[in-house]
Amino acid sequence: MRTNSPSATTQLFDELRAAIIDGQLAAGERLGEVELARRHGVARSTVRDAIARLVSRGLAERRPHAGARVLTPSQRELRELYEMRECLEGMACRLAARHMSDSAIAGVRQLLADYERSTDLQAGTAYIQGEHDLDFHCRLAAGSGNTMLERQLDGELYDKLRIYRRQFGMVGPRARPAHYEHQQIIDAIAERDAEMAEMLMRRHIRASLANIDQQLGARPRKKESAA
Repeated sequence: MRTNSPSATTQLFDELRAAIIDGQLAAGERLGEVELARRHGVARSTVRDAIARLVSRGLAERRPHAGARVLTPSQRELRELYEMRECLEGMACRLAARHMSDSAIAGVRQLLADYERSTDLQAGTAYIQGEHDLDFHCRLAAGSGNTMLERQLDGELYDKLRIYRRQFGMVGPRARPAHYEHQQIIDAIAERDAEMAEMLMRRHIRASLANIDQQLGARPRKKESAA
């Protein structure tokens, strides 16, 4: 059994966070302390501390008389998330066009080229990005030169975003258009056209939200419980 220490808590938090983002822990799934302690070989206190970090990160919630569960984002929260993204990432692109180095821009172009060679994207079925340096949006936030803006984006906001992107945004017919839009955005940044870069990013995020709205609208509604 792993000891109850800050490093054990961090390791468990990272494992649970990845499982939530990847969909291994589904929205609304109960985070039982006893079961998680047994499964991961840690003390219940370690589980409790890791869950508290998930809650503070916005990935889990505590419900009265029901314990902790993986967050089930609402459609309202989705819209608010994308509205915030449009403002913050639009500004990040504007700043990146002014401050991002030529070498950093070249790095983003290489990242997009690497993704373009993926089998899924060539087939037009999925556009799956990694995190931090392997994520187009994180690269631009870092290139903005504004550390406060980068921290706002590459944290709780992007964690929640990755859940939606895994489920809706980076699969199906949206995959190739999203990649093409990324190429347009980095072209505008390379040309140091701040207004164009911001406009293209805002348009890209609105298109992603419209795609998710369409998919959610096409899903059959679950019947409400009588309880």
